[in-house]
Amino acid sequence: MRPYNKYSLTFAAVLLFLIGAAGANAQDARLNFEKLNGLDKKANDVVVVTIDGNLLNLAKRVTAKLDDDDAKKIAKAISGLKGIYVRAYRFQNENEYNAADVDEIRAQLSGPGWERLANVRSKKNDQKVDVYTMFTGGMMSGVAVVISDSKSIALVNVIGPIDIDTLVELSGKLNIPKIDIEHDTSTKPKPKTDKE
Repeated sequence: MRPYNKYSLTFAAVLLFLIGAAGANAQDARLNFEKLNGLDKKANDVVVVTIDGNLLNLAKRVTAKLDDDDAKKIAKAISGLKGIYVRAYRFQNENEYNAADVDEIRAQLSGPGWERLANVRSKKNDQKVDVYTMFTGGMMSGVAVVISDSKSIALVNVIGPIDIDTLVELSGKLNIPKIDIEHDTSTKPKPKTDKE
């Protein structure tokens, strides 16, 4: 058996470091939802979805085999993904959650690598919608959607490359909340009448 020389040991150490760094970069797109722990006790409706690892691989295999248009769209959308994480809470009354907790999650999206695609604010129900993507080395490595209003919170965090249009198409499936932006129509100008 050949003894390892110092160069092969150094090469092995560098290789292990690079593999670890690559793994860490892939996980950078995962949001930390810990601030929302405990909301399930206050909310009327709660959705918690964690699809990764073996469960995601199973979903890929099953949806690819189904003879259904929706299943084919889902199979195509999730083929390159590493994880799908959803948290959604709907409350009976307004302001039953701490808005600062959701703002803390939005603050994570101002970190390195995240780029804002959409930012919508509506006065109706104090609705806020933010859509972000993360790129690592020129490749999309994640998407995050944060939707909140006075009575609900919805967070979608996808790890891996996904087209935004495909994500919108997936909304309402796999327990991903329907991504629907309400527009405030109260500020539209009134049509002029003949008397004016």
